Amino acid sequence: MSFVEYGDTIKDGDTAIVFLGHESMFPVKVQHGTVTQTKYGVIRHSTDLIGKKYGSKVTCSKGGWVFILHPTPELWTMNLPHRTQILYSTDISIITMMLELKPGSIVCESGTGSGSLSHALIRTVAPTGHLYTVEFHQQRAEKAREEFREHGLEHLVTVTNQDVCKNGFGVSNIADAVFLDIPSPWEAIGHAKSALKAEGGRICSFSPCIEQVQRTCLAMEEYGFTEINTLEILLRVYNVRTISLQIPDLGKAAEDNSSAGFDSSNPSNQGSPCAVLQQGTVQFKSGVPLREMVGHTGYLTFATKS
Repeated sequence: MSFVEYGDTIKDGDTAIVFLGHESMFPVKVQHGTVTQTKYGVIRHSTDLIGKKYGSKVTCSKGGWVFILHPTPELWTMNLPHRTQILYSTDISIITMMLELKPGSIVCESGTGSGSLSHALIRTVAPTGHLYTVEFHQQRAEKAREEFREHGLEHLVTVTNQDVCKNGFGVSNIADAVFLDIPSPWEAIGHAKSALKAEGGRICSFSPCIEQVQRTCLAMEEYGFTEINTLEILLRVYNVRTISLQIPDLGKAAEDNSSAGFDSSNPSNQGSPCAVLQQGTVQFKSGVPLREMVGHTGYLTFATKS
């Protein structure tokens, strides 16, 4: 099983996603002889999972059922064990695009954290690219290295435990892109420039505070980076629903014109987007933003090595 190569059949040792609903899912490591408890009952790995196809509908012991999904970076982002605050798909998508990543790209990352962005970067640069990721915290680095090995990604990533601000990424003049998610990214800009290829490499820095962004931009200018720009991504979801409104009383002349222009008994008017339900009301679709939305996550600063 690999996060970057789809497998058709569930095998012993795989990491699979147990899908109970869009708001309820969790990862499980498939092991012969093991059982997993859900609110719908027990899933027996030996009989219910191993040998079945990914996407299968599995009936639990209480009669309820779940789907077993092949893991992807997006599903892993939603279900991974949090060792640090993570980046979500909204930010990850714009990072991947603005860094101009593609299969074969060489990427340097710091810090590794919980590995949310790392999995997405590896999937993007596979099968011939490589990710060099640096993590300051030793236990987090070891856990990330273990997860990459379990997910079949160890040949595409190198995990290093060191301080990127002091020791850099351990590579020079080979990276197509560098990503920084550290408290003081301005201290690592020089090392990022050294890791990037001779010309045209891209850099991105993620920072939650605007003061961090200001110092990072000054450091980028000092080291000769160009095309420096900062943005943030805000996701606003709309709830589309059917509402009924009263038709205003505009007098007899307006009523005559309305009746002449719209005949509910006419088959051509049935199924129109605005249908009169009863005298004085009309029903139509309306989009309303949710009362609560995901707000600021962080600022993304991009630049190009000239």
